[in-house]
Amino acid sequence: MKAFKAALPYTIPICVGFLFLGMSYGFLMRSKGFSFIYPTLMSLFIFAGSMEFVTVNLLLSAFNPVYTFFLTLMVNARHLFYGISMLEKYKNCGWKKLYLVFGMCDESFSINCTVAPPPGIDRGWFMFFVTLLNHIYWVSGALLGSLLGYIIHFNTKGIEFVMTALFVVMLINQWEENADHRPVLIGIGCSLACLFLFGSQNFMLPAMGAIILCFSLNRELRKKGKEVLR
Repeated sequence: MKAFKAALPYTIPICVGFLFLGMSYGFLMRSKGFSFIYPTLMSLFIFAGSMEFVTVNLLLSAFNPVYTFFLTLMVNARHLFYGISMLEKYKNCGWKKLYLVFGMCDESFSINCTVAPPPGIDRGWFMFFVTLLNHIYWVSGALLGSLLGYIIHFNTKGIEFVMTALFVVMLINQWEENADHRPVLIGIGCSLACLFLFGSQNFMLPAMGAIILCFSLNRELRKKGKEVLR
């Protein structure tokens, strides 16, 4: 209970955003003819907001598992970086580690990566409740939106843009809070270059690969620079 009470205040701002985004996803699914069961279970078991929005069209098109696999990899490739950076923090968490790995999203990662639990609070339980609360917010928003979709009808064209807007806000926040703007510039530069070279339909995978390569090279250069200074 102490860990729960410590984690709750950090997740309240996320609750507001997740409820809104989840409701928009629920509305979108309902507008496409899906019952409330679909967005609820997809939010519960997929728990990847951007991919859930993409999945709406995948469910309505011809089944193509290879395309779906690579599309999912591209959309959620950032979690590869999240996972590597959290290896140390997830040590000695016992059975909670499995859920922490499954439930890690952008917002949970931000809190668990940067916030130190108050004295006397177990880190594993603190991270567990941060992840669980954010998960509950998202599923609740999707369920509420899909149920309201039965009684409220409006034009949902463009509603999927809410995820793009969310990432734009996160980008601006990262730019303002960090003095080192190289990661942002690398991401934008690689994406624009691949967009120009491969077109809007095929640039995602090359862009992700180029970003990973640039980050790796930048990390090695920084290591060598530190060694020279020593």
